[in-house]
Amino acid sequence: MHEPEFPVLRLRRLRRTPALRGLTRETRLSADRILCPLFVREGEGVREPIPSMPGQYRLSVDALVAEARELADLGLAGVLLFGLPGSKDPTGSGAWVEDGIVQRAARALREAGSPLLVVADLCLCEYTDHGHCGVLEGGEVANDPTLELLARAAVSLAEAGVDIVAPSAMMDGQVAAVRRGLDEAGRPEIPIIAYAAKFASAFYGPFREAADSAPASGDRRGYQMAPPNGREALREMAADLAEGADVLMVKPALPYLDVLRRARERFDAPLAAYHVSGEYAMIAAAAERGWIDRQAVALESLTSIARAGADIVITYFAKEAATWLR
Repeated sequence: MHEPEFPVLRLRRLRRTPALRGLTRETRLSADRILCPLFVREGEGVREPIPSMPGQYRLSVDALVAEARELADLGLAGVLLFGLPGSKDPTGSGAWVEDGIVQRAARALREAGSPLLVVADLCLCEYTDHGHCGVLEGGEVANDPTLELLARAAVSLAEAGVDIVAPSAMMDGQVAAVRRGLDEAGRPEIPIIAYAAKFASAFYGPFREAADSAPASGDRRGYQMAPPNGREALREMAADLAEGADVLMVKPALPYLDVLRRARERFDAPLAAYHVSGEYAMIAAAAERGWIDRQAVALESLTSIARAGADIVITYFAKEAATWLR
């Protein structure tokens, strides 16, 4: 369609007042589409600051329940739980034991009557003593043996009361294995948010400190995606949909908005994007120095993620954003 030209066309007309700008706003960010990542650890009454993520904490189960009450009051959609177990082993058994740290947290939230969606990250890296996302064979992460353990963990988490599982190990076939495990356990109603396009990113540094999940040797480039590969990301997403994923995720968010946009154009499934620890930490650090406005930059960043096509935004700014958006 051919648009008129100036002086008939004056695009500033609709920018003149806050009311006009609000009326014509194309992208709307709302608390009920935001998930808040939380780290749960052993202990009682623990609210331990995370140095590289100012304003974020490792929480004991009781403190997490209290935090969840505040998040629910703000209208957030839910929480994404990561566990810090009391002990680790080569297979990451803490991920699927009945009294695992995330399992206990999920039960506590259910018992407290929390209305929040409880999403559990599904990986082994926080639970293995070597820090990799799967079991090791000959010093390499073994794909197929890891699938069975991810399925066991998914069933354990579902039985503990989580609403959604989110496999993030980037093993080939992980969604199919988890879907099969849940279905065979009589839990076909549990949705899967697939970390489908999870890149081997330098933006995860603060998270690895927070979750104590850095690999003891090597790195994760053998299973997480290479940052230059956009087409491969779409292949990963298509594969996860075919295996039974209900929601597809792009992680990190801002450096991969092009991938998110291409996914939005290609897939009709709901899309999530994870505004990761490094993205949060950069804004927090610059704001602490007075170089940027924390609220303005955070909201602009989150809005750009929604504008690129995300239906669900996962961010450490969740609690603040819910307050700002009121």
